[in-house]
Amino acid sequence: MLKIRLENCAGCGLCAEVCPLGILRLEGKKIRLSEGCVECRTCSKACPSKVFEFESKKANPVCTSCPVMCAIPEGGMGACHRYTNRDGEIRRKARLVTIDEVRQYLKGPNQEGGEPLITGIGSGTTYPDFRPSPVIVSAIRDSIQMVTVVTEAPLSYSGLKLKLDTDQYLGTEGKRIFTRIKGKRHVGHLCTEEYGSKILSLGGVNILTSKHGLFAARIIKEIIDGKEVTLTVEEGAQIKARIGSPPLIGEVLQERMRVGCGSATTGLFAPYMAYAADEVIVLDGHITALFTEHPCGRFIGKPRTGIFIKGQKSTDGRYFLDKGDGWGGTTIKSPLDVIDRIDKDSFRPGMTLLVTETTGERYAFFTMGKDGLLESGLPAKAGEFLAVLRDSCETTRVSGIFAAGVGGSARAGVTKNPIRLTRAVHRGEVKVTVGGAKPFILPGGGINFLVDVEKIRFGSIYTSPTPSFILPIEYTMTHETFRSIGGHLEAVRPLEEVLSENRA
Repeated sequence: MLKIRLENCAGCGLCAEVCPLGILRLEGKKIRLSEGCVECRTCSKACPSKVFEFESKKANPVCTSCPVMCAIPEGGMGACHRYTNRDGEIRRKARLVTIDEVRQYLKGPNQEGGEPLITGIGSGTTYPDFRPSPVIVSAIRDSIQMVTVVTEAPLSYSGLKLKLDTDQYLGTEGKRIFTRIKGKRHVGHLCTEEYGSKILSLGGVNILTSKHGLFAARIIKEIIDGKEVTLTVEEGAQIKARIGSPPLIGEVLQERMRVGCGSATTGLFAPYMAYAADEVIVLDGHITALFTEHPCGRFIGKPRTGIFIKGQKSTDGRYFLDKGDGWGGTTIKSPLDVIDRIDKDSFRPGMTLLVTETTGERYAFFTMGKDGLLESGLPAKAGEFLAVLRDSCETTRVSGIFAAGVGGSARAGVTKNPIRLTRAVHRGEVKVTVGGAKPFILPGGGINFLVDVEKIRFGSIYTSPTPSFILPIEYTMTHETFRSIGGHLEAVRPLEEVLSENRA
């Protein structure tokens, strides 16, 4: 039973922000509880004032599918939103989802083969862990007796890698990422930059078990559910991100992903650049290119001009500039700021200079006059190069890669000998899928994986207030492999029998 000590309530509202059922609200600077409480204790984890007290005796039937042990009232649902109380019996709200129902999500590279007999979506969870998984089915596929073990696994070692296709500067790698929920909440960090993309690492076991863990879980769940979220990099940019859409960085909507670094741009488009101007500078936060000094310019026969640029020279025509929120993700705010000096004996009046970003989004064209460079109109050949450059860029979008591990107690529902399962996975004898989607299994120890959240049927990932994320997991193998790893043979059922019950 839950007791609320209103005299202790300071009206901060933190409990209302984290309540998984949304039944807490502030009224007159005091917390109020609506019907439907399941005694999951999430409110007490967030409350700094000891407002909530729980007695050992629970008022309603208890869900035993995870350590939270929700006491669910008649017609209500548990904190994970998966289980309900119907006539005093705790049941999974949804039915088991077949592989045919998720095929539309499984298109794309690396999704062929290793298909489970059934998905884990809707299967529920068995707890304590040593009990067999909720559903273990067997059927013949291509004349081979196959077994698929499915569960909805609560995973504490879990988080989201958010991939933003942009060359814009977000901040220094390793800096913390915050969101604002009743104050500033540490939810992740800015990860290593990848080719043309920035990576945000959100969640993970150390953040989920911190004082900000419930807030981090909430923001990740909102992202997975297709909502737009606002994140801020420490001493860096503010980001608005929604999976499948272009990110908004600061006040600028990102539209094009860079085609490559400045040097790669010259390698791709040197024949166009040769006629665009006498000199071309491609500004980029990785490598800024000076065309006539670059091997591409030399190979194509462009004479070296007298323009010299700032930055640390890597090799001929390739320079490292400081990263920032200027052109091409550098600190350059005005295109001519990149120029260190001009040899006027080599770069004479009438000669031209084009400065552009790798996306072609921003550019400036100059003609050398008696008193220096003057901005001038864009000639047709320069316009042709910029058009080709822009058309070669991919559309910017936000993607989500879920990172988690099932190398712990999640194995107990499959086998009585967990190390055999781990070894079989790494030998390729057991195929692990997530809602039918094929993940990348990291090499080495454990069963750690990365999976594209857009390959998992929408609405199939849940949260538990421990906090953890609940993912549909399938293990598929031959019946002989299942026997050899010490699988729960006594729990195997024919696939058609399970499907028949599922249709009823």
